Amino acid sequence: MTVIGIDPGAGALKVYGPAGGAQIPAILAVDEGHTLARMIGLTQHKPPLRIRTENGSFFVGAGAHEWGRPLSEDLDHDRFTGSPELRAVLAAGFTVYVQAHEPLAGPLTIYLGLPLEALSEETGAAADGVRRWLVGNHTWQADGRPLGVTVEAVKITSQAAGALFDYLLDDAGAFIPARKAHFDKEIGVISVGMNTVELLVTRSGAPQDRFTAGRTAGVRRLLDLVNPGGLYSLGELDTQLRAGKLDIAAALPVWEREVISFVERRWGQAYRRFAAIIVVGGGALLLRHRLVARFNARAFVPDDPVLATARGLYKLAAMTAARRRS
Repeated sequence: MTVIGIDPGAGALKVYGPAGGAQIPAILAVDEGHTLARMIGLTQHKPPLRIRTENGSFFVGAGAHEWGRPLSEDLDHDRFTGSPELRAVLAAGFTVYVQAHEPLAGPLTIYLGLPLEALSEETGAAADGVRRWLVGNHTWQADGRPLGVTVEAVKITSQAAGALFDYLLDDAGAFIPARKAHFDKEIGVISVGMNTVELLVTRSGAPQDRFTAGRTAGVRRLLDLVNPGGLYSLGELDTQLRAGKLDIAAALPVWEREVISFVERRWGQAYRRFAAIIVVGGGALLLRHRLVARFNARAFVPDDPVLATARGLYKLAAMTAARRRS
């Protein structure tokens, strides 16, 4: 049995397993079978990963919207119950992990992180629905190569919890000695993803509802600010942003203020009580300096804030396994 952590974020799907991590932007387009021939004088870029599932053929990853028909970019939480789009992105995530590291041998146990809102009883997708489509056999083709995995079990928690355990645990699932004492104190998590900004505060592993909240003010809000006429798809802008080719100079301060205001309204000055404030997600790369300046020495940005949640879910799995053996 192989244990992996998966963070199915709206901006990218991240996979972390025994050999390390891998990620792929969650940008999809329908492969309509139209590929231009090479033209003298024009550059021909390599196409994105082509994934074929029982639902059809898709381009997945950076640049996908340049090669096929962009799919709907509605980021509602119903997609977690097994939409064709998420199935294709999951297959792509497994593919890039195998390409970067090693085959995923044996049945898998997945530790999956979902947004806080997707876990709520009022608005969220039922965890049983997520497990229903994930458990079982999955087969697909990646650039014509047949691949597949068998998922035996799925454990579900919040994405923010993954960030917490990435901070507290080492790769073997043991507490990092210098941080073990923080577990019984209040620890804050700020997760800035594509769709949402999520706040979580825990004490002794239990969430503190007073300080826990989510809002749709993630990186997508920044991209909306630089796309007032709706001339570009979200995927096109995301690809430009990742390549460092998107001019965000005017929009970034506006978005920064919105995110900081959301945090301050929820936490106020109470953050001074927290032993640490962990900042993760793709948005952490853009807001790192602003958030570190706001929370000073309490702020902690992991070495890889994008993969941190999936890595933390894997560490949680390792800790759980070690406790069962003892």
